[in-house]
Amino acid sequence: MTHTNSADKPIGIFDSGIGGLTVANAIHTLLPNERLVYFGDTAHLPYGDKSADAIRFYCLKIGKFLLEQDCKMIVVACNSASTAGYDVLLEFFRNQALFVNVVDPLVEAVVARQFGRVGIIATKATVHSAVYQKQLRRLQPNLEVGALATPLLAPMIEEGFVHNEVSKVVLQTYLNDPALRNMEALMLACTHYPLIRPDIEAYFEWQVEVFDSTRIVAESVQASLEQAGLLRNSPNKASHTFCVSDHTPSFEEATRLFYGEAVELEHHPIWE
Repeated sequence: MTHTNSADKPIGIFDSGIGGLTVANAIHTLLPNERLVYFGDTAHLPYGDKSADAIRFYCLKIGKFLLEQDCKMIVVACNSASTAGYDVLLEFFRNQALFVNVVDPLVEAVVARQFGRVGIIATKATVHSAVYQKQLRRLQPNLEVGALATPLLAPMIEEGFVHNEVSKVVLQTYLNDPALRNMEALMLACTHYPLIRPDIEAYFEWQVEVFDSTRIVAESVQASLEQAGLLRNSPNKASHTFCVSDHTPSFEEATRLFYGEAVELEHHPIWE
């Protein structure tokens, strides 16, 4: 790695919206000394129904923005962006920062358990890319994998429909799909889904092991920073920065749901 870096620089995190705040919160919890710069591309959400070319373009623009904020690492806290845009980010910027996505750590955690059959729920873009299925089978060729696109879940969660009758009916409809039958584990391949993880576990009566990318990705971030000698050891006195490309009051209200506490969103219209 040829880039020069400093442990005092912030960690950049981005998502198509505010769902990636679940990952940001996990990183903040595990690594409280680190300063975070979060960017939610709320002008283009959701990425789940965008083309791969469009997502790659968004990733490059956001990556450039986060590097301009002097970030030592960029965490792609969006499954659609991780599947479609991660490689192009490395191609353009690998010498300027460390990079972590949300796919690889989750796949590695599941494969380590050597299940016989696992399920995946995600956006259309993530499921259609088949990146999880391919990576799982590459590491564990005999693994049976069932994948289901669940496009209603992310907007449902963003609108605050969690732990109620609406979310219960939608979840039951999806989780009863034949693609998810007889599985030992379920991968929540969207950063929104940790918020409904308790409901999913309850639906399966805690007989199916559920994996999400929050703590797993935070631990991957910690390991990458330690390996590069970039883990910040002194307490961070500067405040975190939370940016969105399109600002509305509803985004501001929803941040408490995803991050666990209220945050102030800064409007950065990088597309103008």
